[in-house]
Amino acid sequence: MIDTPGHHIVYGELQDYLTGEILPDTDDERIRQELARLLVERLGYGKHELEPRLTIDTCYNGIRTQSLIELTVRVEGLRLFIVRYGPGSLVTREKAAIAAARLLDPDYCIPLAVVTNGRDAELLETARGKVLATGINCIPDRGRAAALAGEWVFARFADPERRDQALRILNVFDQQVCCCENRSRHDAC
Repeated sequence: MIDTPGHHIVYGELQDYLTGEILPDTDDERIRQELARLLVERLGYGKHELEPRLTIDTCYNGIRTQSLIELTVRVEGLRLFIVRYGPGSLVTREKAAIAAARLLDPDYCIPLAVVTNGRDAELLETARGKVLATGINCIPDRGRAAALAGEWVFARFADPERRDQALRILNVFDQQVCCCENRSRHDAC
């Protein structure tokens, strides 16, 4: 067991459930793996419908930040929702999840986002930023997702001012800062 400066204990390595990739075995990564298993084994998604570990890079005020989207769910070829994980309060994760869903796909705003701490979850509508449902069971199963895909508009997030605002939200909310060091990169962007 290795204690790292980022406050994560690394127990060794584990194999990613979706890709087979070898990853550091941390408490957070174990929960991410459980979420992938939940989506496949209980909620009926195919592994090919899940995109793990996509990122969005931002740079404001000389601070580079990489935002991780734990899972992105595709239904009938379209990204229907993202899943963002973080320990603790879900409310503090809503704005960044909505911003990420609005920005991740260059062709359209992903209509839904899920924020979860591994025990609880919220389903968010990204266009208006509304909480649609709460509880871990609010994550749509594959059958419900197929119906939802027909209900939502996959419109481009084109307003430059709102796009910049969403990028700034990600940059601020997803900075890796701890008591040891600021882990975001300070560069000229």
